[in-house]
Order: sequence, then C-alpha cells, then structure tokens
Amino acid sequence: MLALAFCAVPAWAAFDLPELMTLLAKQKSGEARFTEQRFVHGLEGPLDASGTLSFDAPDKLVRRTLSPRVETMAVEGNTLTLSRGGRNRTLALDSMPELLGLVEAMRGTLTGDGATLQRYFRSTVSGSAAKWTLDLVPMDSRLAAQVRSIRISGRASDVLGLEMEFVGGDRSAMNITPGATAPAPANAAPSGATGRTTP
Repeated sequence: MLALAFCAVPAWAAFDLPELMTLLAKQKSGEARFTEQRFVHGLEGPLDASGTLSFDAPDKLVRRTLSPRVETMAVEGNTLTLSRGGRNRTLALDSMPELLGLVEAMRGTLTGDGATLQRYFRSTVSGSAAKWTLDLVPMDSRLAAQVRSIRISGRASDVLGLEMEFVGGDRSAMNITPGATAPAPANAAPSGATGRTTP
C-alpha cells in the first residue's frame, strides 16, 4: 500500500494550467529582448527579426522591432496600433479574429489569464515550475485555418520562448531574454527599405 501511495504522488502533484497561471500572474509588468526566425515555405533561409517586448497587466503589450527595420505593434485592450516610418494605423482587434487569437495567446500567458487562453485554445501544460511548456491548439475556426499550434516555454514566471506552426508549413521561433532591452542597431534598415523581413 505504501508503494502504491508513492506511485500516485506524481499524478497528484502534476504541474497544471492553474498553477502556471498563478505563477505568471505574479509578474505585473516586464521588459525583454527578443530574436525571431521565421521559416517560410519556398525560401532557402529564415527571415530574421529582433527587438524588444514589454507588457503591463492586465492588457497592454508592445512589440518593437529594431531590425531589419524599425516598427512597433502596441496592443491595449481591444486597440491595436501599428507604427512604421512615422505613420500610425489603429485597428480594433475584434475585427480581426485571427490576430486577436495570437495576441491573446501571448497576452494571456504573460499576465496569467487562464480564462482567456481557454476561450481560444485547448491547452496542455508539461514540465514543472522550474521549466515548463504550454502547448496551445486553436479552437476558433478562423484562427485554426491559419495557425496549427503555438508552444510557449519558460522558467518560473519568465516566458523564454514562443514557437508557432502555421497551416501550410511555415513556422516561427522566438527566443526571449527577460529583463533586457536593446538599443536600436546602427545598421538597421530604414523602414521603407526592401529586404527579407518578418511580417
């Protein structure tokens, strides 16, 4: 009986979504540096991008790309603002269900909002608080028509990686370094320059 009791402990003590969300919700704001590679079907090499990420709970998220060209995507509530080359464009997130799902995947994870994640995705958590992985599969048909899966990985309350697989075979991989921001590189391409960029 004692042996059976010990065998039951791992299942009982499994790290799950509520525990992960509680852990992540402790961090109310943060800044990080990111590098990203997007692999596009038909292209020989990846499309590279780098920049900074920041968030403020409950719903503000900013991605500032510094290379290969400077551009900013800022989300607050239901409003998305895109800035490039001195021009701004403002959109309502709920008018673009596909983009809304992607934003909520990142925003929900960073703020520990499990209810929002479960509204859009089937979620599976593996690992432990020291090293965890959150796998998300879209439930919304419009998002599922574009995105096959999202994998977010981290350590304790820090998000360290984001991988996405798209319908059609494209994929992207982002590495995140928490607590670090990067200056704009001197050789960053002007926002109007042509070249291989990550959308």
